[in-house]
Amino acid sequence: MSSDILTSPVPPPGLTRLSISSTSQPSSSSSESPLTTPSFGNPLRFSSDGGSDEEPEIVPKVEELEENGIPIPKIEPSSEDNTISPSPITPRRGRGRPRKHPPVTTTAAKGRSKTGCFTCRKRKKKCDEAKPSCNHCLKNNVVCEGYPPKAYWRSGKQRRASFALDPPAELPLLIDGVETETDRIFLDHFNINVSRVLTVLNDDGNPFRTILLPMALRHAGLMHSVLCLAGSHLVERHPGNYDYVERQAHHFGQACRKLRMDEAMAANMAGESDMIIEDPVIASTVVLCLDTVVNGDLHGQYRYHMDSAEAIINRQRKDPRHMSRNVDFQMFLHEFFNYHNIANSITNYQRRNVFMSEDFELPQFMIQPEAGALLGVMDGLFGILSRIRKIRDSVRQRKHAGYLPLVDYELLSDAQQIDVALRQWRCVHEKGTARHVASMLYRQTTWIYLRRTVLADQPPDQKVHEAVHDGLMYLRQLPGDDSTQSILLMPLFLLGCSAYKTEYRPEISEAFDRLQAYSEFGNIKYARQIVLRIWEMMDGGDEDVWDWETIISNMGWDFLIT
Repeated sequence: MSSDILTSPVPPPGLTRLSISSTSQPSSSSSESPLTTPSFGNPLRFSSDGGSDEEPEIVPKVEELEENGIPIPKIEPSSEDNTISPSPITPRRGRGRPRKHPPVTTTAAKGRSKTGCFTCRKRKKKCDEAKPSCNHCLKNNVVCEGYPPKAYWRSGKQRRASFALDPPAELPLLIDGVETETDRIFLDHFNINVSRVLTVLNDDGNPFRTILLPMALRHAGLMHSVLCLAGSHLVERHPGNYDYVERQAHHFGQACRKLRMDEAMAANMAGESDMIIEDPVIASTVVLCLDTVVNGDLHGQYRYHMDSAEAIINRQRKDPRHMSRNVDFQMFLHEFFNYHNIANSITNYQRRNVFMSEDFELPQFMIQPEAGALLGVMDGLFGILSRIRKIRDSVRQRKHAGYLPLVDYELLSDAQQIDVALRQWRCVHEKGTARHVASMLYRQTTWIYLRRTVLADQPPDQKVHEAVHDGLMYLRQLPGDDSTQSILLMPLFLLGCSAYKTEYRPEISEAFDRLQAYSEFGNIKYARQIVLRIWEMMDGGDEDVWDWETIISNMGWDFLIT
């Protein structure tokens, strides 16, 4: 019977439980006889349902067997028919080699959060993601660098649509200030045309090409000034081109704003600082002054720029540290300022020129008159013009005070000394060249300026007529397309203000036409209108025709005749 029990997979009907002793020896209190299994050597005891066995009862352990890799379910007895029924169990991985098809894991591994602050992510610390700064950074006394921008989920279709709609990234500007096609036209026009009509030097020595333009490529304020000047010149040519007008106004506003923002320039004008002004800032003042000449401004806008240049030069005279290390630019600045300053004093009695100061001297580096970009400054003629201006101021004061004669002996003595200096003056340019002829024209009109001042309200004499005739002779020798046309407005104006004979006037009018065709500056037509007004006064016998400075002032005009 014991043999059947051990080998049968199903217990006999008389047995319901199989008790396995936890010890290797049979209990002394049990009434059952022990049965020994040869293979395990463990005693087994069976008890009936009504037995009083005190040992703990356990469910028999069924070994998990596998057949072809498939686990066999565990069998438990049934309460109805006293048979063991299978119950669901959780499969366990068997020992040995891994299964060919392991169970699929449905739970995804949790990845590292990417919504923490940049500081915690760099330090590989957990971030509490508090805003605006996480508490972890505050606790550790470190700077919280913030959080990455919030990314919103978009479908593939939305991403493709956004790529198609987003414009490509713009390239940076090659040259600051040159932003549109019109700006590029302005820049080319400055280099090819405007720079050519601003100086007598049209070769490689043109300072507007060799000095100012390279500066403008590195300085936005100066570039805006250059484009403003070129735009004004094109507007004079094409007044109906709205694009030119609009871009010129834009560059003018930007150039003025850059000047106002420059701390050194503002402090220098206020006389409150020793800050050194950069060369491009000074050059911007020069170019904006020329812009008033080109656009024909009549309201004295040039004064701000001329006063700025004068303040800079005076500061340089007091402290050489403020002088530019670029000697070529420094010489250009002095020549430009002095030329326009003297020319301004010829037509405006309210503004005195620097040559009228007793202690004024040209700097030592201006010792080569033949290298000048203009005429009259470095060769000494403008010093003579400033002395004549002093005599004119005295004559005007005597007239207002009612003194007679208007030119007393003291003023006449000063005029004779000027006449001697003018006769001793020698041209530094080679004979037969256009610059030599232009210099002789300057000398001739300077003497006419002196003669008209000494005569004042007296009628003209034969010497004045002959001087005008000789001046026209020089003027005829200068071709209409020569670079000397850029400096002819001032001597042409003096000739016109002394042309009492009507036979001289057509030739002077033709010279105005040539000058207008060459440079196309806006101030030329206004200078011509003043000459026409003086001719009317001459024909009417007006005694005040010699005082054209007052005539211009009464007209309400204030502009540079350069």
